[in-house]
This record gives sequence, C-alpha cells and structure tokens, in this order.
Amino acid sequence: MSTQINYTKGNYAIPVAIVIAGALIAGSLFLALSKSSSQTNTAGSPDAAEAQVNLEKINKVTNKDHIKGNPDAKLKIVEYSDFECPFCQRFHGVMNKIIQEYGPKGEVAWVYRHFPLEQLHPRNARKAAIASECVAKLGGNDAFWKFTDEYFRTTPSNDQWNIDDELERLVAFAGVDKKAFDSCYTSGEFDKDVQEDFTNAVETGGRGTPWSIVLLDGKPVAPINGAQPYEAVKSIIDSALSK
Repeated sequence: MSTQINYTKGNYAIPVAIVIAGALIAGSLFLALSKSSSQTNTAGSPDAAEAQVNLEKINKVTNKDHIKGNPDAKLKIVEYSDFECPFCQRFHGVMNKIIQEYGPKGEVAWVYRHFPLEQLHPRNARKAAIASECVAKLGGNDAFWKFTDEYFRTTPSNDQWNIDDELERLVAFAGVDKKAFDSCYTSGEFDKDVQEDFTNAVETGGRGTPWSIVLLDGKPVAPINGAQPYEAVKSIIDSALSK
C-alpha cells in the first residue's frame, strides 16, 4: 500500500504534527499488512486496507467449476488462487491432504478458481490460468487437476521462470494434445472466464492469495484468508460439519 500526497505551489509549510501523525499511521498500516502477508500474497489493487468481506457475493458453484472430490458434497471450499503465488503453492498441498482425508467420505469438495495477481506476477500468472482452462476444455476435470497439481509440485513461484518453456511438458503430463492446446491457448477464449473469477474474488473480499470461502449446503459460512495450515482448515471443516 502507498499513500500519495499532491504538493501544489504555496502549500509547502505542512505542520510538523501532521507529518508525525502521518508517519505513525503509515507505520501501523505497514505492520498490519506485513503480518497479514506472511501467509498471503496481497493484491496491489484494490487497496488491501479497504477490503470489505461480503461472502454472499460468491458466484454459485456449477458444473463449469473445477472440483476435486464429491461434486455433491455438503461442504465445499472454494479457493481463488494464483499459480505463481508461493503461499498458494503451500496451501495447494494442504488442500490435497484435506481431500485425501475427507474425499473418500464424500463430505468435502475443493473448488479451484482463478485470482492471478498480475501486479506481482505479470509474466506467468494469467497465462497459467488460461493454460489450465484450455487443458480442462480438451481433457476434462481430471486433466485440469493433473496439470494444476504438477504445476504447483514442480515449478518455482513468483515469476522466477518462463511458463512457455515448460508448457509442452505440463500439457503432455495432463494428457492433452499439444496442437489443440496451442490453438486454444492463443485464441483468447478463456480470457473472460479468468477475469470473472478474479472479479468475484475481489467482490467477496479477497485482497490476496490464496483466498477461500467455505460453503455449507451452498451457503457461505466462513472465509479462509491466506495459506492456513492443515490443522486450522480441518478445525473449520469439523466445526461446520458438526452444525
């Protein structure tokens, strides 16, 4: 977060008290955001300090979503994620562990949506989101999750590489035809879908990644902000399922 002050001619004499007060406020906000970002990649815009959580604005889960686990599960965790976010990479492992425990019982499902923070990851984040959508179109839900799991498992985060150098390997791993993928990837077909996910993440209160919302019988009951550890997510799930 940054605060800009516009200086105009004749307005150079700023009272010292105002300067000191401004410094204290800026310092406190910096500390708060630093603490928040320890498990979250914060979006540069809109301002994280202006976040208003409104979980009711979450878009309904449909058969267009990417779901791991029972699509009819009583509890769903909808995650808005950035493929290049190191905290998303960590949380991806947590969620896979959650599905391994709760998936066989059909109680919990994981819904993956896109929240590419291009101000932080301009090289790869949106490209990866679009690539995953093309994989899903050509190979189905299983191919999407193969691509996504392999991406988080084998690639560095924070734009430390060039996705175009690894796409052929990732697409082949997902079992999708490279020629058909290339046609989809360059078509712009999924630009709107990725943007809709991003917009909905912001509408619900997301200002960083990962941003997740717990649904119980289709209704939002709790947010999960950042890369919370397995024990914390499990506690939220068990509490919700006991109601």
